[in-house]
Amino acid sequence: MSWMPFKIGQPKKQIVSKTVERDFEREYDKLQKLEDQTKKLHKDMKKSTEADLAMSKAAVKISADLLSNPLCEQDQAFLESMTALDTAMRRMDAFNQEKVNQIQKTVIDPLKKYSGVFPSLNMAVKRREQALQDYKRLQSKVEKYEEKEKTGPVMVKLHQAREELRPVKDDFEAKNKQLLDEMPKFYHSRIDYFQPSFEALIRAQVVYFTEMYKIFNELTDQIDQAGLTDEQRERETEAKLSELRALSIVADD
Repeated sequence: MSWMPFKIGQPKKQIVSKTVERDFEREYDKLQKLEDQTKKLHKDMKKSTEADLAMSKAAVKISADLLSNPLCEQDQAFLESMTALDTAMRRMDAFNQEKVNQIQKTVIDPLKKYSGVFPSLNMAVKRREQALQDYKRLQSKVEKYEEKEKTGPVMVKLHQAREELRPVKDDFEAKNKQLLDEMPKFYHSRIDYFQPSFEALIRAQVVYFTEMYKIFNELTDQIDQAGLTDEQRERETEAKLSELRALSIVADD
């Protein structure tokens, strides 16, 4: 928000106490930070779900490429393993899509709707600021006539200025009171608003990873028939690589 403390025509009388102005700035500052945090969270959640989908789609692409490898035509065991992998990746992708759809409905969409409230709030603050400037301008005008010699024409103008000031003063005080009353309520309501979304996010993740545990356990049972440890597999791979390096067509000159 743009404050204008040095605007021409400032009244001598302090029309808004420093305490009230400080309270107002504190509450509005909290809402501005909340707006920034909400927008950032919405953006990060979208990026997260997009990355999730890209990951599972890439996994399906890799498994499909492996399944189409010519080796599958020659080795039945390899074909069975790649078929099991491809099935698992497609199941993972389906559950991932379901999870992302759930997060979209229960987290991302509510975040977007919540962010959509802030423009109206910021507009209300701008209207309050405009009302304050009008109030100061007319108060300064009243003070100018109050300081003049009390002649007939001056008293008429003073009366007119006071009449002009009254509704503007009432308008500012109403706007100011409403914002001071409602800004804290809006800020504290964020917990009740977002708690169901975050609970839904946790549930969606729990369901997804529970299914992933089942899928990959089944996949392990299907392809890990030899029961080798990771270290044994690494030694076996190194041994195969050494055999390949020993071939004359890949030997260094």
